[in-house]
Amino acid sequence: MPMRDTILNFCGQFKYEPEIINPDKLGRFNKFIIAGMGGSNLVADLLKIRAPEIDIIAHRNYGLPTVPDLSQRLLIANSYSGNTEETIDSLNHAFKKSVPATVVATGGKLIELAKKHGLPYIQMPATGIQPRSALGFNIKAIAKLIGRNDFIEELNEIHKILHPEEYEKQGKTLAKKLKGYIPVIYSSVENSGIAYNWKIKFNETGKIPAFYNVFSELNHNEMTGFNVQKSTAGLSKNFHFIFLKDPADHPKIQKRMEITAKLYTDRELPVEILELRGKGIFHKIFSSLVLADWTSYYTAEQYGVEPEQVPIVEEFKKLIA
Repeated sequence: MPMRDTILNFCGQFKYEPEIINPDKLGRFNKFIIAGMGGSNLVADLLKIRAPEIDIIAHRNYGLPTVPDLSQRLLIANSYSGNTEETIDSLNHAFKKSVPATVVATGGKLIELAKKHGLPYIQMPATGIQPRSALGFNIKAIAKLIGRNDFIEELNEIHKILHPEEYEKQGKTLAKKLKGYIPVIYSSVENSGIAYNWKIKFNETGKIPAFYNVFSELNHNEMTGFNVQKSTAGLSKNFHFIFLKDPADHPKIQKRMEITAKLYTDRELPVEILELRGKGIFHKIFSSLVLADWTSYYTAEQYGVEPEQVPIVEEFKKLIA
C-alpha cells in the first residue's frame, strides 16, 4: 500500500479486535517486558504515557534485561515481521531461564516458536505496511495481552474521532519549513515516546537524520551546544527545533520550554512549537503521530526519496546474516 494511503487509512487499525491464541496458558501479571526493535517496539513508550504507573520495561537488545524479578514478569516478544533477530534471541533466553513468555507478530519465526512451545500469542494482520505504520494493530494487541480492557475501549474510539486528512495540510507546511534542516524534537520526559516516534518517522519515512531529547535534562547539557558563536555558527545553522508542548506538562517544564525557545530564537535558531491536544490521552498521542506521518511523508517527497521502504536496513540485514 502506498504510504499516503497508509496514513489516510491508519485509523481503521483501531477497529481491529485482537484474539489471544492459547488464552488458558496466559497467566495474570502486573509486570512486563516488551522485547522488540525499531517500529516494533514503539508501543511500550506510548502505553507509559497513558498509564505512567504501569510496570513495563521496553527491551531493545539481545537477551533479557538484568532485573531481580525476571521470573515474575511476562515477556512479550513483539515483532511485526516475526523475524527480528534480537527479539527471537530474547524469546530463546526466556525459554532457557523459564521466564513466562508470549508473542505478538504477523507471522515468521516468532509465531512458529509460539506454536511449537504452546505459548499464548496474538497474530496481527499482515497487511504489508511497515512496522512503524502498524501502531494501531500493535497497541491493541499489547493492551489485550496485558489485560487492559480499559485501554482497548479507549482505543476503539480513535477511528471515530481522529481524521488523518485533517492534518495533511499542516504536515505539508511543516515539511516545507524543515527543508534543508535536521529536525530535533523536544518534549517532556512524560511525552518522550511521542518525540521518539517523530524522530523515527523522519529517519525511516523522510530518510533524513533526526534527533530528540527531553526537558529538563537538555537544559543541563544539550542546550549549551547551541549557544551560537562565530566559530560554531556553521554547525548550529543546520538544525530546526520542534517543541512538543503539552498543557498537561508540569508548569515548570512548560516554563523551561518557553525560555529555551526564546533563547534559541534569540540566537536565530528556527523553532516550531506544536501543542499536543486531544479528546483523551490516546487521541493526543495519535493525532500528533499522524501529523508526524504527514510531515515525514512530505519531507520524503521534497527530497525525492521513496517514503515507505527502508533499503539500508534490508541491506544491513543481508550483510549481518
